[in-house]
Amino acid sequence: MVEAIYQIVQHDGGWAYKLGDVFSETFQTRSEAHEAAEAAAAEQRLSGDDADIEYEDAKGAWHEEHSNADDRPSTSVKD
Repeated sequence: MVEAIYQIVQHDGGWAYKLGDVFSETFQTRSEAHEAAEAAAAEQRLSGDDADIEYEDAKGAWHEEHSNADDRPSTSVKD
């Protein structure tokens, strides 16, 4: 099983969470970034319908992937 670890970091004059090399939007406080990361991590664990996913990598390139409903990662948030 894949493990996704969301890290809380200072970013762009505030706080963000990142997964690998990809940053979230910037939040004013560490607490807000942590709460958003917990929500994102929880959503990753939910099964449901198959989905098409779009994301931007660290170089600014957009990618599309198909995710099967039962292919959910283990997730955690690290401060």
